[in-house]
Amino acid sequence: MKIHEYQAKEILRKFGVVTPKGVACFSVDEAVKAAEQLGGSIWVVKAQIHAGGRGKGGGVKIAKSLHEVQARAGEILGMQLVTHQTGPEGQLVRRLLIEEGADIKKEYYVAALTDRATQKVAMMASSEGGMDIEEVAHKTPEKIIKVFVDPLVGLTDAQATELARGIGVPEGSMAQAVDTFRKLYTCYMETDASLAEINPLILEGNGNIKALDAKFNFDSNALYRHPEIVAYRDLDEEDPDELEASKFDLAYISLDGNIGCLVNGAGLAMATMDTIKLFGAEPANFLDVGGGATTEKVTEAFKIMLKNPKVKGILVNIFGGIMRCDTIAEGVVAAAREVKLSVPLVVRMKGTNEEIGKKILADSGLPIISADTMAEAATKIVAAVK
Repeated sequence: MKIHEYQAKEILRKFGVVTPKGVACFSVDEAVKAAEQLGGSIWVVKAQIHAGGRGKGGGVKIAKSLHEVQARAGEILGMQLVTHQTGPEGQLVRRLLIEEGADIKKEYYVAALTDRATQKVAMMASSEGGMDIEEVAHKTPEKIIKVFVDPLVGLTDAQATELARGIGVPEGSMAQAVDTFRKLYTCYMETDASLAEINPLILEGNGNIKALDAKFNFDSNALYRHPEIVAYRDLDEEDPDELEASKFDLAYISLDGNIGCLVNGAGLAMATMDTIKLFGAEPANFLDVGGGATTEKVTEAFKIMLKNPKVKGILVNIFGGIMRCDTIAEGVVAAAREVKLSVPLVVRMKGTNEEIGKKILADSGLPIISADTMAEAATKIVAAVK
């Protein structure tokens, strides 16, 4: 689960991290009132969408008068903001953050994230804040400093100091930087985040350290422990098909290919997508119906896949362990009839009640193509689509 920048800053402030003062707004009038409330002579008008690169896309603008706040807010609110993370279709801007200006002397990058290789938390920092960290990692990897934190110990002062010195924080601001890094780590752990990023973390002219922008991703499996974070969810920013799938307990992610996949089990789903690619095509989605698929769930899965106009064929790949092949077969037949399936359908089944499932498919009278192995299934669906 992702949240907006202004929400991320609310969380950071709860853990004692200093951020600029700002107000979230949903209209131009609210934006002007927010600037009046904040006071000062310079404000930043920021688009709030679940994507990075907003500044490059024209979604972050400086205003030096209330009239300019009104004009900039009018330009950004309602725009279709295109960034390197939204794709060419962009994302509609429905919210703004009006923030006080900042005296930026230097920009840094810092983040806490899970490192699966070491099974520890990685704290990353760079002197190249404000840029895409992927670009920094590619062009100048020596500018990224990492420490690995044992969750049983936590981020130590020594590790936080190593990060601060490594990115060139001045001695006079060292204590503030160390304090910020430790608070960010605590925030990351206590909110069950999978990513807690401050970019940029700024050094102001007076030597203060401040989080100018922030991004959080949360482990969806832990959200039951955090109703206050669930309350931040913005459904307008999420894929409508993925939202629909979640209502039926389906794990669905849209992709760019033309072969829909319906599989039980995340590992088998990944292997199925790899096999489709191996045989020269591209999957249109990841879809795991789980171990308790019903006829209703399978029918909904077909409907969601077929909403995608790119889908030219469907591959069903089932391993019947807990899930019985005859149950899936009944679901596939019912779904194909209800949606009046008009694209090729290949079904591969193995496991519990496999023969019964195959007979249900064969007796259905529907043009379902059977396959015995994953390679055969991928070959047949790729050929059928071509």
